Amino acid sequence: MSRVVIGMSGGVDSSVAAYLLKKQGYDVTGVTMQIWQEEDACSVEENGGCCGLSAVDDARRVAAALDIPFYVMNFREEFQKNVIDYFAKEYYSGHTPNPCIACNRYVKWEALLRKSLSIGADYLATGHYARIERLKNGRYALRRSSTLKKDQTYALYNLTQEQLSHTLMPVGDYSKDEIRSIAGEIGLKVADKPDSQDICFVPDGNYAAFLEKETGKKASEGNFVTPDGKVLGRHKGIIHYTVGQRKGLGLALGYPAFVVEIRPETNEVVVGTYEESLTDTVRAGRLNFMSVEDITSPVRAFAKVRYNHKGAWCTAERTGEDEITCHFDEPLRAVAPGQALVLYDGEYVMGGGTIL
Repeated sequence: MSRVVIGMSGGVDSSVAAYLLKKQGYDVTGVTMQIWQEEDACSVEENGGCCGLSAVDDARRVAAALDIPFYVMNFREEFQKNVIDYFAKEYYSGHTPNPCIACNRYVKWEALLRKSLSIGADYLATGHYARIERLKNGRYALRRSSTLKKDQTYALYNLTQEQLSHTLMPVGDYSKDEIRSIAGEIGLKVADKPDSQDICFVPDGNYAAFLEKETGKKASEGNFVTPDGKVLGRHKGIIHYTVGQRKGLGLALGYPAFVVEIRPETNEVVVGTYEESLTDTVRAGRLNFMSVEDITSPVRAFAKVRYNHKGAWCTAERTGEDEITCHFDEPLRAVAPGQALVLYDGEYVMGGGTIL
């Protein structure tokens, strides 16, 4: 019997994932990662979330109901280094980070998987809406969830071949409604628990306030400027803005204005028209390939530049040792450095990287 450690957040998805694995005959152990930095730092409570104190209580109750062992493992140090410190560094560099992607790669699938294998598990499992398949070329790849409405492959694009080979994602074959229905049928109290929407360590969504408290650095005011350098007004500090942003600029220019670039070296936020916010060329680095080993010649791909982007067609090519450039068929808006560019070959993740 194969042994599986499942990361349990206290939510309905990971809870039903644990049930499905047990039903399939696996020897299942539930684990909740202790990643909050202070006892009240992630008080998401009723809103769900994967790192609040309530998550442990909910996960423990589910494990008891399923009659599987349950443990809480401390990953505070790994979370601080790879998620919170990264989040702060990126924002102060004028980028828009994706902490969930960093958490997936370096905490859940590095620290937790390594720990799971060290205690004799064969696999790590999660409640993500994605599927893992081994392709004819021998490589492991993520396949989109059976329901695109809840597909989470974008946030998992940078998992390695080794990590994928030791991972199970049992809810990828179901819709969210089906998962909630299963939870209700087996009597789990989390069946109707709301999904977590915000970044777990910033439950109120005020990133700037969190960053200033976390780093002790007050963001300096600077100039709003046009792409050619004309000063338009003063901004509150670059950590308050992201490329593509329209609301909250406090500028009355007589036309819709968008953040088109953030320049940390001069502490400027560049604002332009809708047309100036568009681009048809996107570069990415820190690459990870999944369904293919590499891109050696230009390839057609369907690509997403943020989690809720519906995707668009492009031609991707290698332009550096650790760089690809995508030329999109139609211009895109709100392409933010620091976010992920993820390429798809049909239903499968081809690979991706961090937008430069």
